[in-house]
Amino acid sequence: MPTKTVVVGSAVGLHARPAAIISEAAGELDSEVMIGLPGDEPVDAGSSLLIMTLGAGNGDTVEVSGDDQADVDAIAALVEKDLDAE
Repeated sequence: MPTKTVVVGSAVGLHARPAAIISEAAGELDSEVMIGLPGDEPVDAGSSLLIMTLGAGNGDTVEVSGDDQADVDAIAALVEKDLDAE
């Protein structure tokens, strides 16, 4: 399963706005993508509520995984961006 480790770029971490943007993008993909803290159980990237339960803050490392490398890369790129600045 393709996995990419990235650092959370949003200033407030993976909270309301960033989680909503990520989950919306994940919902439009053809494969399931998961996000999790290393060593913890990953959650469905298509659910903003589940993303927020991770408690990942700015600068934290998370793992993005899924069945399709392009989909994993797309979600990982969003996690790395400061989605609050847009």
